[in-house]
Amino acid sequence: MRRWNGWGDEAVALAVPAAARQLLVDLVGTGTPPRDADLGTVVSAVRESRLSGWSGLLTDPLVRILHARGQSFPDWVALRLGEVGETPDAVAYPETSVDASKIIAVARASGARLIPYGGGTSVVGHVNPPSDGPPVVTVDMRRMNACQSVDSKSGLAVFGSGIVGPNLEARLRAEGFTLGHFPQSFEYSTLGGWVATRSSGQESLGYGRIERLFAGGKVESPSGPLVLPAFPASAAGPDLREMLLGSEGRLGFLTECTVRVTRLPECEEVHGFLLPDWEVGTDAVRSILQCGLRPSMLRLSSPEESRTLFALSGHSGLLSYLSPLLRIRGIGAKSCFLLVGFKGNRHLVSHVREEVFSVLRAFGGVSLGQRPGRSWRRSRFATPYLRNSLWELGYGVDTLETACSWSALPRLVRSIEDGIRSAFGDASERCHVFTHLSHPYTDGSSLYTTLIFRLAPDPRETLQTWCRAKEAASRAIAAGGGTISHHHGVGRDHRDHLEAEKGPLGVAALRAVAKSLDPDGLMNPGKLVT
Repeated sequence: MRRWNGWGDEAVALAVPAAARQLLVDLVGTGTPPRDADLGTVVSAVRESRLSGWSGLLTDPLVRILHARGQSFPDWVALRLGEVGETPDAVAYPETSVDASKIIAVARASGARLIPYGGGTSVVGHVNPPSDGPPVVTVDMRRMNACQSVDSKSGLAVFGSGIVGPNLEARLRAEGFTLGHFPQSFEYSTLGGWVATRSSGQESLGYGRIERLFAGGKVESPSGPLVLPAFPASAAGPDLREMLLGSEGRLGFLTECTVRVTRLPECEEVHGFLLPDWEVGTDAVRSILQCGLRPSMLRLSSPEESRTLFALSGHSGLLSYLSPLLRIRGIGAKSCFLLVGFKGNRHLVSHVREEVFSVLRAFGGVSLGQRPGRSWRRSRFATPYLRNSLWELGYGVDTLETACSWSALPRLVRSIEDGIRSAFGDASERCHVFTHLSHPYTDGSSLYTTLIFRLAPDPRETLQTWCRAKEAASRAIAAGGGTISHHHGVGRDHRDHLEAEKGPLGVAALRAVAKSLDPDGLMNPGKLVT
């Protein structure tokens, strides 16, 4: 059963190795395990629905709680504290486009607002009901999950938008294909959610982000149905798919998605490397991309993240054992861990691997072989479970991400990390901050920053500290030439920073698009733009 106040399946728990626990004590102090609210108490406090009596709408308090929050840090604090706040008045489960159209009609007749819900994995407030206003129906799309067709000749497949990652991949693999889209939320997030937030998978360097994979689809909007045909390319005006990509449920229900799929690779490899330091590592990654090489993945961890990763994985002893040899090779305390992946035809993989390794060796890289890659593949979707384990030890964990040019990258990393640390202020409280780049491009890269800190005795104090850190990081991103979101979307948490990136006219254009398909403002109020 899925956790109601944390990540993932209740039966899955990741132990924090002793070395990692000691590292956290040394870095931020000893955590105090919090006392979490009881689900029964939370259920008993849910207010009465304002939509009882409508056919097809579920108003059970537990169902409403399970659809009230996503996975952002404020969501976690609210759920663990037991102060969930607003819940939807009802939950609906459409199975067809006709069902979705009927739900829109019910909303119009009752004055309700509609929140599309995929896997509930949003970390920026996409699924949260407004704190005031009309009744809200959360519309869970996961029953719209059928595979309608797989065109092996064209490499196109059509799915209901509510299909979750593992089921989508299983269906494609039965036909010898893969979509290749593996966000960290893969186990629970949905195809429609990936499109609505412009998602990136862990191997987007090889397969492409969701905007490359999304070929077309169908939308049930308050103004009527919208069909987006799947063409290889078109010059027939602006591409209407772009309206849906990143629209965050503001335009209607995305009911059907046509996606570009790829034959299963003959060969899959993930190798580990150590680079001398962060500057050398980023130069090496940039050089690989700018000379035209395309491995399936490049993920470079800062020295702080590298040390933390090895502690959390229980491999700190291996590095200590190898340290004399590594020092001879120029690898010391400032070393950075790099994962590099390859997929595809065996001959092509062999050629690209040889060329990439040549670049890495030229930058002083030392190969760790495929053992780190095998370990990463085993745990690639399990890492979020560490949030549960660390919380139970008294530590909060959050992440944020951006993307910027290579020229802006060094200063932006420093600004983000310094801004987060300064938000903690009091010298008695420290924050462990570290960064990696994981979606590089020829002209720049994404940056993914993690912060770990002690939970305060009062959860409200914890939330206030997080708000200061989030705001400091967001200001640093805007001032340093980064995007407010590379792959998490805008939602509610990033909305106030959107105009700094899009400009007033750009935001006005987004509002105009939303009004054209949703003139009465029924869809996901308060998300993306107000």
